[in-house]
Amino acid sequence: MEPVVIPAQTLWLGRKPYEEVLELQRLLVEERRYGAAPDTLILCEHDEVITLGRRLAARDNILVADPAVPVVEIERGGDATYHGPGQLVAYPILQLREDERDLHRYLRNLEQALIDALGELGLAASRREGWTGAWVGDRKIASIGIAVRRWVTLHGLALNVATDLSRFALLRPCGLDAAVMTSVSRELGRDVSVEEVNPLVQRHLGRIFGRDFGGAP
Repeated sequence: MEPVVIPAQTLWLGRKPYEEVLELQRLLVEERRYGAAPDTLILCEHDEVITLGRRLAARDNILVADPAVPVVEIERGGDATYHGPGQLVAYPILQLREDERDLHRYLRNLEQALIDALGELGLAASRREGWTGAWVGDRKIASIGIAVRRWVTLHGLALNVATDLSRFALLRPCGLDAAVMTSVSRELGRDVSVEEVNPLVQRHLGRIFGRDFGGAP
């Protein structure tokens, strides 16, 4: 029997300020809860920002206060995270069915979509015991932090594609030393654009979650 694929939509926003996309996420979550919007995958880049999750020590992991980089406290799980140009951010707004309501499994599925997408680019990514995200060897290439409202997901994943890795020195990303962070461009030794990686991440998220996010954004 063929698995059921749920109709969905993809929104490619390009580069947007973080708080503008956060407001859109929250709006779509409410619309999805009441059936006024389909499952949605938001894909974008952000202007520079540091976000703080619910972990109590998250603010302590900011090392340098840069007035040009806002700090935003949000409802996702996890620690302090940096977003900036050259980073692909994906926010799945999914109404989880009863058989999907396992947040540990949801996180592992996000990781698997990243691992599979990176594999298409020739990178052998993997999980790391005790940490959420995707890794290439001992270097972290993607971060994940989620929240759920009445079984509708928000927040998601951030994949360093061509990110300026020196900017991670502003903080201890997810409590780690900034030197552990890497990017697709660094690992492949060539310039890689967010637009090149976009359709791979979209396709593997759709496959793993059984959503039809449509063609390339």
